[in-house]
Amino acid sequence: MSDLYNTRRGDEFIFAKKNKMSTTKLLLIISLVLLMHVSNGQESNKQKFKKLEWLTGKWIRTNSSAGQSGCETWTKVSDLKLSGKGITLKGKDVVFTENLELIVKGNDFFYVVTVSGEKMPVYFQLTAINDKGFTCENPKHDFPKKITYSRSGNHVKAVISGDGKSVDYFFTRQE
Repeated sequence: MSDLYNTRRGDEFIFAKKNKMSTTKLLLIISLVLLMHVSNGQESNKQKFKKLEWLTGKWIRTNSSAGQSGCETWTKVSDLKLSGKGITLKGKDVVFTENLELIVKGNDFFYVVTVSGEKMPVYFQLTAINDKGFTCENPKHDFPKKITYSRSGNHVKAVISGDGKSVDYFFTRQE
């Protein structure tokens, strides 16, 4: 009789079977519904990556050293990949190039830099993103450890930093 309990309604007793499973099932269903609601509220990778598309186009560096100039050019390759190239010129001679990518691997976003003359790319994981910019970090890299892009209209400030050092790059979108 341990499965039975009695309840009194008026003058009559009602015997019912305890059903622990129904309470467990109800809690499970409520949990699943809440989980689906929360996951539907989260951004998909495509939606999140779309916040980076403002970077597409050609950006002219405005704070180059005397006698130098530079630019970054970004193109959209797919819904989950941007490809870029950074160039520094001294007069008309190319003195520095880097291939850049913003990509998605699994659920992680990466800013990938391959410097001319280096065999292996360096991956910086996206740690912050909003409509006005993003931050990527790789604490194991010598320098930089952090790359931040922030925009205001047709202007971008890119900062590379780490170990107490920081270098600012200012760009204007070429129309």
